[in-house]
Amino acid sequence: MDFLCYHRDRSDSLALRRELLEEHWSYMDRFAEELIARGPTLDDDGVPTGSVHIVDLPDPAAARAFAFDEPGYQAGVYRDVLLRRWRNLLGRTMWDFPGGETGGNHYLVLGLGTGQPADLTAPADRDELIAYGPLLSDDGVTWLGTAVLLRAPDPKTARGILTVERYADVEVHGWTFGGRPS
Repeated sequence: MDFLCYHRDRSDSLALRRELLEEHWSYMDRFAEELIARGPTLDDDGVPTGSVHIVDLPDPAAARAFAFDEPGYQAGVYRDVLLRRWRNLLGRTMWDFPGGETGGNHYLVLGLGTGQPADLTAPADRDELIAYGPLLSDDGVTWLGTAVLLRAPDPKTARGILTVERYADVEVHGWTFGGRPS
């Protein structure tokens, strides 16, 4: 089962986040085989504002343990955590993205839904998509929104990947490929 985990930083936690970076990477190293995508969200100045992980885990309990045992969460770096079941409509990881991790701007787009599901199939033109899929309830039945990682020229273009009027809210965050530098 795939899950999207988005830890949102507290506004005053950058120093603590930096202090715990090696612990965070060591923790994530334990899930290297299960990770589909990972990386920080960024503000306009490139300062981290959160941390995204899409991970294949056995069940919702394992996903909760993954999210809440993370060292930054344990130390108080994050103000909240969005944890949802997710379906990988592209069937690949971020490391399989043909565009690579350099070149262009990357974004996390979260469409938070209510009502009738939207954007249940990936667009035909997938060249700029890094990860794409619906956010679901723990049992995988109820649609709760859509999460996308993509390369786009600007936030407005990134936002346009979704049928915006079908969502209660759409968030666009700068994002970059994450992980321990090689």
